[in-house]
Amino acid sequence: MTIEKNHVVALQYTLNAIEENGERTFIEQTDAENPFTFLYGVGMMLPKFEEHLQGMAAGEKKSFTLTAEEGYGEREENATTQLPAEMFEESGIPPLGAILPLQDPDGNHLNAVVLEVTPEAVTVDLNHPMAGKVLNFDIEVVTTRPATEEELDHGHAHGIDGHGGH
Repeated sequence: MTIEKNHVVALQYTLNAIEENGERTFIEQTDAENPFTFLYGVGMMLPKFEEHLQGMAAGEKKSFTLTAEEGYGEREENATTQLPAEMFEESGIPPLGAILPLQDPDGNHLNAVVLEVTPEAVTVDLNHPMAGKVLNFDIEVVTTRPATEEELDHGHAHGIDGHGGH
């Protein structure tokens, strides 16, 4: 069975960033026991990522590269903001380099990286942590199957076998 819209796809992957000098920097990897599982064709994934998976079947392997534009966009140098220190009274001031889950006024979730901490404010970078990076994926399709009605209603995969909570 090949990957099509509204299929649940489980895959193993290794993700590296390719630096300007051609060197690879390891970012993350899944393993056979915990493949990455998602609902294909509903806009959850980067469009170019999904384009490379179209028509693949379980057991097939592929390597491909996404440019920064195809991935998470170019870095915007002025995409920083200051969060008032009072925001962190309960959770405590985060350390430099910490990734904070935030929500913009439109309700979009984003991860901000802590750049600087002062007594008054925490300065964060709103760029996606992988913005500006050329991404290389080595993937292997573990399984693909049509999504269940419940998964389509919920808009996400419930696991390799179609069962499982949220």
